[in-house]
Amino acid sequence: MYSHASESLIKQAREIQESELQKFYSRLMKMLQGKELGHDTVDSLQRLHLILSATKYTRTLPLELQKRFVALLSSPAEQHQVLSTAVLRETLPLTGQELNYNQDNLGQLNSHAAGLLLSQAVSKGDLSSLCTQLLRNLESRPSEGPTHSLMHTLPVLNNVLTHSPECLSEDQMTLVSKKLVDWLRYASVMQGVGTSSGGFFTGPRSRQPVPIAELDGSVSGDFFTVLCVGQGFTEDQWMNVYSFSMLRHWLLTYHSSCSTVDADDRSEVDGSVVSMVSATSSSSRLLPPKERLREKAFQYCQRLIEQSDRKAHKKTDTELQKACLVEAVCILDCVCAEDASLVYRTFPCIKALFGRLSSELSNARVLLPIAQFYLNHGEMAAVDCENVWKVVFGRFPTELFNDPFLAHELLRFLRLNVESIELRVPQYTLYFPNLLKFLAWDSPAMVDDFVDLLPSMVTTGTAVELLHTLLDLPCLSATLVLQHRSTCLPISEPVGRSFVSLDAFRNPSFRGLFLFVLRTEAGSGDTIDRLSTLHELLVEAADWPRVTQCARTVPVLLHIFFNTIVTIADEKLLAHLILVMLERSSLLLNIPAYIKEIHRVFSCHLLRLCKLHPSLVVNQSHELLEFAGSTANVYSKEELYTHVVWVLGEYLSVSCDSRCSVSLITSCFEALEAVLFEITSSAPPTGTVCPAPKVINTLMSALAKLASRSHDLIPRVSLFLSKLRTVTRSGSVAWCSDEEDLVAIVTRGEELWSLLKAPGVAQSVLTPPPHVIAPQWHRDTNVALPLQLRALTSLTHSQ
Repeated sequence: MYSHASESLIKQAREIQESELQKFYSRLMKMLQGKELGHDTVDSLQRLHLILSATKYTRTLPLELQKRFVALLSSPAEQHQVLSTAVLRETLPLTGQELNYNQDNLGQLNSHAAGLLLSQAVSKGDLSSLCTQLLRNLESRPSEGPTHSLMHTLPVLNNVLTHSPECLSEDQMTLVSKKLVDWLRYASVMQGVGTSSGGFFTGPRSRQPVPIAELDGSVSGDFFTVLCVGQGFTEDQWMNVYSFSMLRHWLLTYHSSCSTVDADDRSEVDGSVVSMVSATSSSSRLLPPKERLREKAFQYCQRLIEQSDRKAHKKTDTELQKACLVEAVCILDCVCAEDASLVYRTFPCIKALFGRLSSELSNARVLLPIAQFYLNHGEMAAVDCENVWKVVFGRFPTELFNDPFLAHELLRFLRLNVESIELRVPQYTLYFPNLLKFLAWDSPAMVDDFVDLLPSMVTTGTAVELLHTLLDLPCLSATLVLQHRSTCLPISEPVGRSFVSLDAFRNPSFRGLFLFVLRTEAGSGDTIDRLSTLHELLVEAADWPRVTQCARTVPVLLHIFFNTIVTIADEKLLAHLILVMLERSSLLLNIPAYIKEIHRVFSCHLLRLCKLHPSLVVNQSHELLEFAGSTANVYSKEELYTHVVWVLGEYLSVSCDSRCSVSLITSCFEALEAVLFEITSSAPPTGTVCPAPKVINTLMSALAKLASRSHDLIPRVSLFLSKLRTVTRSGSVAWCSDEEDLVAIVTRGEELWSLLKAPGVAQSVLTPPPHVIAPQWHRDTNVALPLQLRALTSLTHSQ
């Protein structure tokens, strides 16, 4: 893990003697008393940090040395701040020492010292004391203090609120709200004095204040915001920036819980009246502090939205505009959730902003907070949200499926609001083919999101198409790769490696296949007729990294799909899904490991569906018999075939479904008998291996079960089993290469033969009644077992 030199240094630090450590403390103390701290001091500080951090025991520094380190926190050199903070974090704070720093040096607070103060707060009382000092500093700051004295106050306060929101009293919350209003709305509109470059012409005229400017270079005609620029900034302008950065957190922490009742009451008032009252009171200074802060936050965000429409000269300023828009819309969402009357004043602005930004995909990440606003307040304002969802669920995945940041933000939006979206956006479930593009493109990063989202996409109307889509997810992944390559590599440009699939993607005759895979919405059909053709065109994509990663996620999603569908589907839909499983078991992209896993999932859930609804076996007996009667399925779909045969033998019974007739049992028996005879009388086809003993044993067991329900079939089973024993006695057979497996098969056959000699016993053993399968004797008060269990319990738990 470490190099030899590093391990040597760590070992020396751990084994340092106490006497040597005290001498090192003395030398370091002398260095820190000097006027200038050179490289030797920095090296010593680094060595001290190594000594303190290399051992699991926490050390205590001498009092004077710790005071020096506390004083070093205010050093103008950031390297000294970092090292002193790191050293103090590794030591036990002296009693009251951290509070002394808080009281004496709060005016020179910086981010490193703030982090140390928070880390050394051992109780909520310490945090409350820290908040009191911070707010006292805000309230009564000397006017002659340094210009940077408040720079870190709000970030520290914000961190405290994150860890312990209850540490502020009502009066302190009121004070902070008032200060935030002052900084947000009444910051200076003149530029701060920039750093002078010196020189002969430096004088009073060169330092005359000038108005702040907008991002397009024009002079600002309104109050200061984070989107105003200048050569320098005053302290209250910096506090304006800090206030805006913590405003949403402050509103969510302290305002939401206090205004829920008010918002509920106001929401029943007529919108136009409330809007008029709010508008007339917006300029009043008589509002309570919380309502006044809410009003100023509303005005501030509207000004930011207006400023974002200006053409910025720098690309970085354009990105800043987008970031501020995201925060502004989120804050507007907060204040509208607190005060319903603001919804009617805000929606015209939000609607215009969406109209301005929706045409450019580069604004995608800004449009998500707008979609959140529409989701939260669109119903109350009676606004048509259809265009918003067409952009979010339609255009974004279609054109930006390869943008990882947008994919993360959009899926996070869905996860946080899945219940509201299901309730208010009914067309959401129709966009699953489009949303799955994110997963098909970057499966490892997105699979956790879709594990949570997939149940919301499963409905009785979309279940069949969704199952087909999940099975074709590797095809979607390959198609997205081809689409990306097609746009990056023009047709006229020669490609170093020839891709047959890329030529097919560009071929108009196959365009319909790929367009179906890339469809935006569900409803155009469950699947396509030429699915095998599509798999042939994409055969070379089987070893592409994205495709193989995508294929690994499909079994996980299929388990979630079936676990969800059994809770909402009726028997008719489940019967259709069984047909899809049987059909699609041979229509999968040729990835051997993928095909094997899909067959395993199908087998698991086929058993589960039939156990929940045994009548499904009779309903789908024709298709199941057709599948089980194909000898090729024994070799190509061993797992699924075994479970289909077991289901037929287990549930094709009058006890499971009264419609089960003797003719149906006989036809099933004959189909399975023919397959068993064929695979045990000849060698396996070329290129295949011998069938597993599990397949042959399951076939024999199924035949024995069916014969026990129709005694006319018992002689035929007995004849086959006796022949099987005779054939195996002559030596090895072509259909079983392992001697132990052959012994297991013969043993199973002899057991079944012995059972069938007594038909009544065979039926009781092979088809036991329900009360034998699921006994309730321990609950039956008419038998002695419950009494015995209670007696044993009282003896073993006697006090």
